[in-house]
Amino acid sequence: MSSLSHPTGPVEQPVRKRRPRRAALAAGAAFALGGAVFASAVAPASAGARTAPPSVPPKSAAPKAPNIPVANVKAHLRKLQSIANANGGNRAHGRPGYKASAAYIKGKLDAAGFTTRLSPFTYNGVTGWNLIADWPGGDTRHVIMAGSHLDSVRNGPGINDNGSGSAGVLEVALAVSRAKLHPAKHLRFGWWGAEELGMVGSKNYVDNLSQSARSKIDGYLNFDMIGSPNPGYFVYDNDPELESVFTKWFKAKGIPTEIETEGDGRSDHAPFEAAGIPVGGLYSGGETPKSPEQARKWGGEAAKAFDPCYHRSCDTSSNIGAKGLDNNADAIAHAIWTLGTTKVE
Repeated sequence: MSSLSHPTGPVEQPVRKRRPRRAALAAGAAFALGGAVFASAVAPASAGARTAPPSVPPKSAAPKAPNIPVANVKAHLRKLQSIANANGGNRAHGRPGYKASAAYIKGKLDAAGFTTRLSPFTYNGVTGWNLIADWPGGDTRHVIMAGSHLDSVRNGPGINDNGSGSAGVLEVALAVSRAKLHPAKHLRFGWWGAEELGMVGSKNYVDNLSQSARSKIDGYLNFDMIGSPNPGYFVYDNDPELESVFTKWFKAKGIPTEIETEGDGRSDHAPFEAAGIPVGGLYSGGETPKSPEQARKWGGEAAKAFDPCYHRSCDTSSNIGAKGLDNNADAIAHAIWTLGTTKVE
């Protein structure tokens, strides 16, 4: 997540507005008639006998999201750590650690059957990249997109900020491939460069979309810092339909949530929202101390930051809370399956 300011001046904090509900984002899962219709066997009827009515096939629920193995997510984080270790201790914009991180994720997605592309942009005289991956199929007039920033600050490897979001989104994308999912809507995933310098990569992506392309994105889901070691469970409330997908899932798990406010205007959902695209997402907390009430609700340590290593060299693979990472990765999968398999009316 970006700091409150960046080298070119303070990051403008956009005014948050609730957006009207959009029919295309109904949070309930779609239902479809499953299986073939079988006629009831009818014996020869005697006088006065009543013929049994044909059977009616039951409605079957849309595919259920799989459990995301947190061990797989942590394996991606260890790889990002090793990349940082081999490249000066960070994965920052314009540094070899960032390019190696993008190459690692691209290789995983290519092998899983995604169509990927690295989109270059220039900032501060240095080339950066966004990585975009599309899953084949689905109605391309209705796109569900999930993303995270892949860069770190120069001070450290950035394993929670934001290796955690990047690894979570990657593993959910790989789960889509393992399930051979046939979504109703088109699924797209993005890993952004230079977020730490002011959402540069995601802004470049959105600015280069035509108005027609923007209108086809039914929702963008952002995941920035989902593995904080002293975690909370914060849900973006920018769009009520997208918000409810997450809050209902957490409620069913008995996990209370709060509205996310700390990251307003400080992560990659901001350019999408400014372009009129509905946004949602999850966050497990940053430099703000956890309150006593939050500690009673979520566990952990009161008066200690959700992530004491935020933007520091100690943001390593040892700086990850496995339980929060596990819950948030499963919530991402739930959102992708719910929104992606909802039939377009």
